[in-house]
Amino acid sequence: MEIYLVRHTETVCEKGICYGQSDVNILEPFNEIFDRIISELPSEAVIFSSPLKRCSILAKHVQQNIKTISYQEDDRLKEMNFGDWELKNWNEIPPEQLNLWMEDFVNIQVSNGESFVDLHKRVESFLSDIISQKPQNPIIIVAHAGVIRSILCHHTSLPLKEAFQNKVDFGQVVKI
Repeated sequence: MEIYLVRHTETVCEKGICYGQSDVNILEPFNEIFDRIISELPSEAVIFSSPLKRCSILAKHVQQNIKTISYQEDDRLKEMNFGDWELKNWNEIPPEQLNLWMEDFVNIQVSNGESFVDLHKRVESFLSDIISQKPQNPIIIVAHAGVIRSILCHHTSLPLKEAFQNKVDFGQVVKI
């Protein structure tokens, strides 16, 4: 099974803003970047996307430019929910909360949000559903850095605490 993991392109958020599941836009113009991404993808595929617009805008562009077997948005592909930290500058988060989370981001749940384990469980549920369908065509997943890191940890058996070893740039395509 061929899976292409595609991270959304750069967002309109300033650097240093925590935007997890906030539905923020992507920077324009993006057509040139989208065309480069499409050039790295198969010409025919099943597409899954996070419903957040920074992913769905890209996924719909891909859908219009390749032979799409099917297209589906799935909530399990959303970025980590940062709860009370959403749309705050990382420097504005109380140090005692941030430091505790940074020491164990895998297990520590953000207030009114989730932990990386929570994200990983929903991503594994998504992967299990996909694998059980035994797809014959390549799969394209348009998602977020946290989701892609989770998938790569699953794929390589890398411990979740090492997830940040998986570098995932804006607009990057990773084939597994």
